[in-house]
Amino acid sequence: MTILVTGAGGFIGGHLVSKLLNQGQDVRAVDIKPVNQWDQVFQVENIVADLRDKSECYHVCNHMTRVYNLAANVGGIKFIKSHKAECMQNVLINTHLLQAARDKNVEKYFFASSACVYDLDKQQADDSAPLKEEDAYPANPENGYGWEKLFSERMCINFAEDYGLQARVARLHNVYGTHCIWRGGREKAPAELCRKVALAGDDPIEIWGDGRQIRSYMWVDDTLEAIDRLMCKDINEPINIGSTEAVTVNELVSIIEEVAGVQCEKTYAPSEPTGVRVRNCDDSKAESVLEWKPSTTLKEGISKLYPWIESQIQS
Repeated sequence: MTILVTGAGGFIGGHLVSKLLNQGQDVRAVDIKPVNQWDQVFQVENIVADLRDKSECYHVCNHMTRVYNLAANVGGIKFIKSHKAECMQNVLINTHLLQAARDKNVEKYFFASSACVYDLDKQQADDSAPLKEEDAYPANPENGYGWEKLFSERMCINFAEDYGLQARVARLHNVYGTHCIWRGGREKAPAELCRKVALAGDDPIEIWGDGRQIRSYMWVDDTLEAIDRLMCKDINEPINIGSTEAVTVNELVSIIEEVAGVQCEKTYAPSEPTGVRVRNCDDSKAESVLEWKPSTTLKEGISKLYPWIESQIQS
């Protein structure tokens, strides 16, 4: 197959290009950043393009069998809270890519959605239940980024219904792994906390909020395996891809400390953004439909991520 990966210069996109190459696929990799700023670079057709521009989408979709759309202007919770309008403009990418995929006769289209689409009111109590796919409606998603993802999901479903495009939508839950952003303000919690622990020395590390907010985190290779299976199935509705191993932020820090072999003093920053109180994934649909469950425990994943973060600090 000839496969287009958008957002290929980013964390998940780079890992996806690697996986597709290992499968023997012919890959075209696209990102808005200069190639020398990509998280991973491979010997494929690498293109720099702004996919908010419709003409660029038509250009990169030429002669493609599949499109994997992972392109988005996004970051951690502090970024999406302070860049809502920028995140909303991601809708241009998915809209124009869908139009191009339809007109260029692309066979299958993948859209990377997010757990940020879920109803905020169902994630505020300490005993909030794991999120099922139907919990996205009635709609009350994260302002900005969450609304864009939810709208883009509907676009994929409508293109499937009206034009027969085989669209697949995955709601990804807190994916982490090596070759990620680990500093600069766009990093996610696992990478940020690994960096803080690695640099702490005798100084305390700062934890946002009270440290008791709950999340689940999914290792990137497990994510790609689920996406691979989803692309082989006839399912046009969004599906959760995430781990059910929920931990508090304090517990995540404890795992990092155990892997690092250190004990850090902690301070708390209640004024920093923390997002919802509880976000955990119900992956029963993926287990049933895709015959998939994540195989990497959080400790196993951190045992791979932490030394990579250390190596980046030292380089």
